[in-house]
Amino acid sequence: MDCLDDLNARLVRFAQERDWEQFHSPKNLSMALAGEVGELLEHFQWLTQEQSRTLSPEKKAQVALELADCLIYILRLCERLDIDPIAAAYRKIAINEQRYPADRVRGDARRAGEYDD
Repeated sequence: MDCLDDLNARLVRFAQERDWEQFHSPKNLSMALAGEVGELLEHFQWLTQEQSRTLSPEKKAQVALELADCLIYILRLCERLDIDPIAAAYRKIAINEQRYPADRVRGDARRAGEYDD
């Protein structure tokens, strides 16, 4: 498995070899990401919770490719905006640990603002 830096370098090279950097603005990449997320959602539409957990090997392979598309666009967007996706994710987890203390929210899926103080 490649690390994210290796994957990102490959994605940059792929776009540069095709002269696609000109199309990879943050706006275009975020719109492309939204489209790919929509394609991912189509695979789960109308499934029960259980069915969504037990995909056939063929369906799981299709979902994997949609997830790959999402990851690719996220990484391209991060690269174009000079955002470290790993650092951003760790920062967001730290924020969520503060917003959702485990001893207060365990087993409860409400949003942060819905908890009584």
